[in-house]
Amino acid sequence: MTNEVARENYLEKEDLITPKLQLVAWEITRSCNLFCAHCRASAVQDSYEDELSTKECLRLINEISEVGKPVLILTGGEPLLRHDLLQIAKYAVESGLRVVLGTNGTLITEDMANRLKQIPVSRVGVSIDFPTPELQDKFRGKTGAFEAAMTGIARARQAGIEVQINSTITRLNAPYLNDLLNLALEAGAVAFHPFMLVPTGRGKGLRAAEMSPEEYEETLNWVYDKQRELEGRIFFKPTDAPHYLRVVKQRSKEDNAKGTPSAEKTKPAGACGSMNSLTRGCLAGTAFCFISHRGRVQGCGYLDVEAGNIRDKSFSEIWGNSTLFRDLRDLSNIKGKCGICEYKRICGGCRARAYEATGDYLEAEPHCIYEPMALQKTR
Repeated sequence: MTNEVARENYLEKEDLITPKLQLVAWEITRSCNLFCAHCRASAVQDSYEDELSTKECLRLINEISEVGKPVLILTGGEPLLRHDLLQIAKYAVESGLRVVLGTNGTLITEDMANRLKQIPVSRVGVSIDFPTPELQDKFRGKTGAFEAAMTGIARARQAGIEVQINSTITRLNAPYLNDLLNLALEAGAVAFHPFMLVPTGRGKGLRAAEMSPEEYEETLNWVYDKQRELEGRIFFKPTDAPHYLRVVKQRSKEDNAKGTPSAEKTKPAGACGSMNSLTRGCLAGTAFCFISHRGRVQGCGYLDVEAGNIRDKSFSEIWGNSTLFRDLRDLSNIKGKCGICEYKRICGGCRARAYEATGDYLEAEPHCIYEPMALQKTR
C-alpha cells in the first residue's frame, strides 16, 4: 500500500463516526400547561390526536433496549400531563434504562416527587429562563409559573432526586446568565444547561432576539470561565452549541501553556455518565436522537427532518440504516467551512441550525465565528 492510499484510507476512517446510542429524548406528549415563547413544538394545553398508545410506548422501550442502554429523557410538551407517565418510566427503568424527566416543573407535587423517586427517576430537568417571577411568567405565558417551578424543584430535591436547570438563551436573558447560574446553585442543582436558541416552532417568533455569532462566542467563553471558576460545584453542558467543544480545546490549550487549571479537566461532584460529560458537539444520529409524540424519529428535536417512524419500522432499523443518520455519521458529507475545519470531529456544527438557515442539514454552522486553519492558510 502506497503512502498516499494509506493516507486516504486513514482520512476516510477519521470521517466516519461509529454510532453509540447514549441519549434519547422522547416527547411522550405534546400537550402542555404553559405557552412558552421559545417552544419548538408550539405546544398548547390540548389533546393531540394519534399520540403513541401505552402499548406502543412499551414496545418502543423494548426496541430501544435492543440497540443500547441510553439515558431516556421523557419530555414534552409537559410529560406530567400524560396519564401513563409513571407506568412508562417504570417500565423503562426495569428495562435497564436510566430515566430523566424534562419538565417545566410546575406540576411536581410532593406526592408526584415521591412517586418519581420510587421508580426511580434519576434526574429532573426543569426549565428556568429568567431569574425573576415577572420575567419568567411572561416568557412562559402563565402567571405563577416561576414560583410553581421553584416549588417543584424543591419538592424533587426533598424527595432525593437530582435536579438540573435548563435555560434557553437569547438576547432577552443573556444579561441574566450570572443570576440564572446563582439561582441554579442556590436551588441545589447538579447541572446548568444553557440551550442556545434554534428558532423552530413558536421559537421562530424570537428570531430577532437570537444572539449573533459573536454573542454566542462570548457566551460560550463565559461558560468555560464559570466552569473553571466553580471547580466542579456544578456541571455545564451547552446545548445546540457544538462549537463549545472547540472553545474548550482552544481555551484549555491556552491555560495549559500558562500552567493554570483548565475547564477540560474539571470533573463535577457526582458526575454521572453521559448526563455529565462532554463527548462531542453535535450528537444527532451518532449518540442521540429525538422521538416525537407520534413516533417520528429525528436527529434532535430542532432538526425537523424525519429519519423514520417507529410505527412503520423498528427503532433499530431506523437508528442503524436511515438516510439521515447515515449522512450525519459521515463527516465527509459536511459542507462549507465546517467540512474543512480541524475541529470537525469534536464539533460538527449544529445540523439543526444549518437546516433552519439554509434548508440543508449538511451545510456549515451559521453561528460559529471560527475560521478553520485551511482557510487561514489561503489568505
